[in-house]
Amino acid sequence: MAKGSSKTKSITFICLFLFMLYFHSSHGDPQEVELLLSFKASIDDPLHFLSNWETSSANICRWHGITCDNNVNSSHVNAVVLSGKNMTGEVSCIFQLPYVTKLDLSNNQFVGEITFNYSLNDLSLLRYLNLSSNNLTGSLPQPLFSVLFSNLETLDLSNNMFSGNIPDQIGLLSSLRYLDLGGNVLVGKIPNSITNMTTLQYLTLASNQLVDKIPQEIGQMKSLKWIYLGYNNLSGEIPSSIGELLSLNHLDLVYNNLTGPIPHSLGHLTELQYLFLYQNKLSGPIPQSIFELKKLLSLDLSDNSLSGLISERVVQLQRLEILHLFSNNFTGKIPKGVASLPRLQVLQLWSNGLTGEIPEELGKHSNLTVLDLSTNNLAGKIPDNICHSGTLFKLILFSNYFEGEIPKSLTSCRSLRRVRLQDNKFSGKLPSELTTLPQVYFLDISGNQLSGRIDDRKWDMPSLQMLSLANNNFSGEIPSSFGTQIIEDLDLSNNQFSGSIPLGYKSLSELVELKLSYNKLFGNIPEEICSCKKLVALYLNHNQLNGEIPMKFSEMPVLGLLDLSENQLSGEIPQDLGSTESLVQINISHNHFRGSLPSTEAFLAINASAVTGNNLCDRDGDSSSGLPLCKSNNQNPTWLLIMLCFLLALVAFAAASLLVFYIHKRKSFSEVRKVENEDGTWEVQFFYSKAARLMKVDHVLSAVKEGTVVSKGRNWVSYEGKCMENDMQFMVIEISDLNSLSMSTWEETVKVGKVHHPNIFNLIGTCRCGKKGYLVYEHEEGKKLSQIVNSLNWKQRCKIAVGVAKAIKFLHSRASSIVLVGEVAREIVSIDSKGVPRLKVTPPILTCLDVKGITSSPYLAQEARERKNVTEKSEIYGVGVMLIELLTGRNAIDIETGNGMHKSIVEWARYCYSDCHLDTWIDPVMKGGDASSYQNDMVEMMNLALQCTTTDPTARPCARDVLKALESFHRTTFC
Repeated sequence: MAKGSSKTKSITFICLFLFMLYFHSSHGDPQEVELLLSFKASIDDPLHFLSNWETSSANICRWHGITCDNNVNSSHVNAVVLSGKNMTGEVSCIFQLPYVTKLDLSNNQFVGEITFNYSLNDLSLLRYLNLSSNNLTGSLPQPLFSVLFSNLETLDLSNNMFSGNIPDQIGLLSSLRYLDLGGNVLVGKIPNSITNMTTLQYLTLASNQLVDKIPQEIGQMKSLKWIYLGYNNLSGEIPSSIGELLSLNHLDLVYNNLTGPIPHSLGHLTELQYLFLYQNKLSGPIPQSIFELKKLLSLDLSDNSLSGLISERVVQLQRLEILHLFSNNFTGKIPKGVASLPRLQVLQLWSNGLTGEIPEELGKHSNLTVLDLSTNNLAGKIPDNICHSGTLFKLILFSNYFEGEIPKSLTSCRSLRRVRLQDNKFSGKLPSELTTLPQVYFLDISGNQLSGRIDDRKWDMPSLQMLSLANNNFSGEIPSSFGTQIIEDLDLSNNQFSGSIPLGYKSLSELVELKLSYNKLFGNIPEEICSCKKLVALYLNHNQLNGEIPMKFSEMPVLGLLDLSENQLSGEIPQDLGSTESLVQINISHNHFRGSLPSTEAFLAINASAVTGNNLCDRDGDSSSGLPLCKSNNQNPTWLLIMLCFLLALVAFAAASLLVFYIHKRKSFSEVRKVENEDGTWEVQFFYSKAARLMKVDHVLSAVKEGTVVSKGRNWVSYEGKCMENDMQFMVIEISDLNSLSMSTWEETVKVGKVHHPNIFNLIGTCRCGKKGYLVYEHEEGKKLSQIVNSLNWKQRCKIAVGVAKAIKFLHSRASSIVLVGEVAREIVSIDSKGVPRLKVTPPILTCLDVKGITSSPYLAQEARERKNVTEKSEIYGVGVMLIELLTGRNAIDIETGNGMHKSIVEWARYCYSDCHLDTWIDPVMKGGDASSYQNDMVEMMNLALQCTTTDPTARPCARDVLKALESFHRTTFC
């Protein structure tokens, strides 16, 4: 009986042991389960990727993103892959998993600092760690760079907001093969200890704020295949020891302050395919050894101070596809060997001092797509073989001394899209075939010696958006059509054109600028031109036009500049001309106009030189025209008729008095009214009839006393307000001391009330009494863009970008210069329930009060931060930053360090974009689904954003161009 009992106990024990072993292997280590569930509880998982991370799940190894080892006795988590799931929260607790070898949390929205509060021996098995493209902050964790992580092979912390120095202990990571710390805000030197990492193959420290020299001992890192140190502030010379890295495939040191010559030793890098040294301060000639790099695919030495000749030995680079040597000081001829490079696609040598002719064989032996030789001293003719491959789409040769006729071979180049031949010495007639190229959208051949007629051939250029034939000797009549309905800029000025202005221009619905000045045009100005509703600038000056100004000029919605000077025009000026706020510059001088100037704002501020040479007078004497006052003529034969009409009006007055009173009551809401209360006499003005009908001064004062504070400035506070009687909501800005400001500043602010747009929160009223003033705005409905941007898809973001651009364009083209947004940031954009964005425009009066308050904002261009030469293009910079935020989901304010190094989200974006890897910078929320269909548009929008944020304000696009580009993406998306 005892034996049987003992045997039964043994069997029971074995069964229990096997059950525990099964339970442990299938359910996982309890510690690991607890850690993973703790991690899940600490983060936000909007895509519900971790939905099966539950204690009830049968097997932890089947949890999403979890991989276990294959140990029969005890299974442990050895990999956690949660990339691109849009998760937010802090991540430190997940580092406590003791057996993990791979940890990938990249492309999310994780925040906070990385901390280690446990025994580091638990992570000695870690081989792969990727935390890239998050919002992690703080210093790089020191323990991570200790000997306890010596087994780590891949470390990617790129595209976060890590700050501080790179730890000196980084050299202890002796097994590391891949290191990417790019796209952060790291400072200080590159530690010399990094050269101890002799197994490292990939090194990226780009887009930080690193300074000083590249370590001289970098030549010890013999395994390196990729070096990317661009977009920093590194100085000194390029170490010659880099030439000892014989496995190097990619060397990128762009956008630094490197000086001195290019080391001759780089010619030893026989495996090198990409050499990028642009945007530095390198000097001297190109070393001859560079032309020994037989595997080189792309060579970019642009934007330096390199000099000397371009060697004929360039012919040895038989695999070369891209050659960029522009913006240097090279002299001499273009080497003939360039024409013998069979794979050459892009050749850009502009802005040098090159002389001689273009090699005759250039384009014959390669698939040339881009050729830019502009701004040199080149001469001769365009070679016949330039488009031999049929792939050339960009030909830029302006500002040289090219001569002769435009070759017929070029006119058959059907692949051409952008052609700029201006400011040369081309002569002869315009080839008829040139005007039928189907893909050309930009054609500029101005500033040459071309002649003959252009109306004697067929114009069929359906893609044409910009055409300039200015400053030539063309004659005959102007063609009635250029074979395109989408042309935006047409410049035919400074020629010998005659005849009348074609009526066909009424069909040019996209026309923005039309220049026909300095020709011999005659006849009337056709009224049909007023059908061009997008026309902003019209130059008809210095012709022989006659007749009167078309009345419909007053109805052109965005016309901002009108020059009719030096013609034979006559009659009276339409009294409504200049009534639209967009028209700010008019010149009607030296014509035969008579009568009085219109009393519109455009003429009240007109310069005397813009009206001289006519028979005009000033009706009220209120303008700056310098014209004599108009005289009253009592002998006018129509005087009796006028008096009769006046008497009839008096007779009818009694009958019409009620109607007049009613109309007055409806229209007088925008007039300044004086209201008395216990605080004194208030000057009240409303710009909306609803506000005038429902609001009183007491409502405004009540909002200030009892409302919720929204924001504060130096001398102002904004409140939310509500009319209790009718539930009308509004926002009030209280200005505590108007005496510190000029009266004109208040008047300029009141002018904002006239600017109404569906994408702008409008000013609806003002109140002032003594030194206190109040601005009343529409209630800001919806959520701020900053709150919801990470939950939006591509279509929604595209719609928002278009709406913001419409508002900016409206303010720039229709409002006066005082109605500028100031700081274009996503904090001033709210999105309503229909997804429509609306901007909160900064009143001029607050700009004066907070003159020092926004100079450190990452949305401000450098000239705006320094308050020097601030223009409308300064606001375009902010639009670009907002576009980057929409595309990446990142916050410019978080990335901005404000330490004077001028590093920002813009520098980070340039770094990411230069790699051309969409996945490295696009917001993970927009990945997957049908987003892949719009990747080209996403890349183009990022390109547009980087154009908007270029350092040179003049190189930034105007608001109109930004809107046009965004609308093209919008159309593509919604079609």
